[in-house]
Amino acid sequence: MEQLNQIIKKLKMNVLSIKNVPDSFSSTVYKIQQMNQQIVYLKIPYSKVKLVREYEALEILSDEVPVPKLLGYWEGDDEIPGALLLSEMKGQPVSGKVDEKLAYDIGVHHAKLHNVSPQENKSYKGILNVYEQWSTFTEAHFYGFAEDVKEVIPEDLLRQSIELFEERRKFLPNPDGPSFIHMDFRPANIITYENQVSGIIDFESARFGATEMDFTKINRDIFLKNPGTLEAYQQGYQSIRPLIDLEGVLPFYRFTDAFNSLGWCKRRGIEKHQKFFNENYVILKSILMNER
Repeated sequence: MEQLNQIIKKLKMNVLSIKNVPDSFSSTVYKIQQMNQQIVYLKIPYSKVKLVREYEALEILSDEVPVPKLLGYWEGDDEIPGALLLSEMKGQPVSGKVDEKLAYDIGVHHAKLHNVSPQENKSYKGILNVYEQWSTFTEAHFYGFAEDVKEVIPEDLLRQSIELFEERRKFLPNPDGPSFIHMDFRPANIITYENQVSGIIDFESARFGATEMDFTKINRDIFLKNPGTLEAYQQGYQSIRPLIDLEGVLPFYRFTDAFNSLGWCKRRGIEKHQKFFNENYVILKSILMNER
């Protein structure tokens, strides 16, 4: 609480009430009502790198897709990574059933996001461009998490996972990009109002890279749970820009997402993220079982 009070003081906020925001796994987020009744969101990223990344992403995207307005920024100190004060977006995160109309609009907005490419005359401190080294990036991403995963799954599953990774990566298509990729494009980060997308949030993992990695979580959380949404999403996306062959890349990235998520849980504390760990462990085992 002392840390929070320090940030509120730094940003010169007049606070009436504070609530924790659930489903924010990496950052700490508070919903704050100010004395003037305005609702704002205070975000304290996990690290300074994520702070700068979020700041730059909001700057890059402000004229391209609906994102929160940056109302305040504190660069932090030796104890606190920093904080962003963000405007409220009209609506609520996607939850429950998604119909074809909403899936179409999600496709439109995701394509608009992917239409954003790095500017040649601008350098970024937080938003990395990994497109030219895409194969190296996916490999480093996987094997970096493997160091954590090996401590929490049986040795035979780890061996099978590494073998499957090495086999499937050979058949990936040429990367599509360089594009702005969200890296955590899931229902909780898609805001909707009256069954249309009203905002996209949470860019602390964003990159410039290949679009193929960015479809994994909506496949897991929307397409596989809501029949007809994949087709509708594809139509919406293709109304803005060409779409890669999703059937060719989704199996690979569904596998790596489940595997990497186990490593993420190990890093952040399995007890704290037990449900998420269990869900991804089931997915990983199911994929490996089907490969036999």
